[in-house]
Amino acid sequence: MNLLVFKKLPMGQQADLLRRHGHFLAERREDSFRLSLYALGDFYAEEWRVHDEDHILFIHLFQHSGGLNEYLAKIRLPEV
Repeated sequence: MNLLVFKKLPMGQQADLLRRHGHFLAERREDSFRLSLYALGDFYAEEWRVHDEDHILFIHLFQHSGGLNEYLAKIRLPEV
């Protein structure tokens, strides 16, 4: 899956693809939000939720590794 194809999908399908095929890397809090970071294909995706809710507010997509800075201490790489 590449970024351009993923961006064209509705958010519900994006979330489903992340759960089924994405690699969960880390989770963090920012103010009252819970952010979950996934890697999928050639990009990263952040699911933004209100801290104690399951509803996804939006999914932020990026390819530049600078977007990982806030997660570096918490990233769990898959075991080989």
